Amino acid sequence: MSLSAEEIERYARHIVLQGVGGPGQQKLKAARVLVIGAGGLGSPVLQYLAAAGVGTLGIVDDDEVALSNLQRQVLHGTPDIGVPKVESAQHAIARLNPHVQVIGHRHRIDAVNGRALVRDYDLVVEGSDNFETRYAVSDACFYEKKPLVTAAVGTFDASLTTLRPFELNAAGEKNPTYRCLFPEAPPAGTVPACAEAGVLGALTGMVGAMMALEAIRELVGFGEGLTGRILLIDSRAMRFETVRYAWDSDNPLNGSKNTQ
Repeated sequence: MSLSAEEIERYARHIVLQGVGGPGQQKLKAARVLVIGAGGLGSPVLQYLAAAGVGTLGIVDDDEVALSNLQRQVLHGTPDIGVPKVESAQHAIARLNPHVQVIGHRHRIDAVNGRALVRDYDLVVEGSDNFETRYAVSDACFYEKKPLVTAAVGTFDASLTTLRPFELNAAGEKNPTYRCLFPEAPPAGTVPACAEAGVLGALTGMVGAMMALEAIRELVGFGEGLTGRILLIDSRAMRFETVRYAWDSDNPLNGSKNTQ
């Protein structure tokens, strides 16, 4: 996929970058990425993927912009209060990079519509705030064979990983699924919602940027991805730790006892 003269100038710092270059930038332009959520994590993800020149961005979100969102959801502004987040995000991306096509999906993703939503994209980036959505997205990506970059943020901590459970690793073993990490959702009420516990706004920006970086690495094909590894972040101590994890034969998605 060729780049126009304006795009060559826009992406010049990528094009001269060893490991990306013109071929890598063309891969980004040809890519279709679905972003689940246009909130605290989705905002920086969408900004950096749009700025990087990802050709098509799909956005799944059924919410409207609220004043309490603006402490961390930097894609939106005060004039956007009351506007659907998908619509606000589309306008912001158009201002940032008119070469990016945006497809809005103004509804929640669930176990019923998940596979149809992810099917038309090359990669999915998920930063929702509940386990129901995370399971629906990760299961859909497994069945549709789509790589998934997923992250979660707590009050001062966060985690980030990439899932490719439809492939084998270099040793010929199954890559882990999201359900290898979290076989079941925690009991209701044990994980407080953001509105109850709070969240550090700058932390969502940092993690969202890392999600965008991981997505770009997956699309262009450089570096060691986070498949089979989870990045753990403690913002109070400014500590970063990467832990390896493996396929669990007891996981309920594609474990040894699963017959699907």
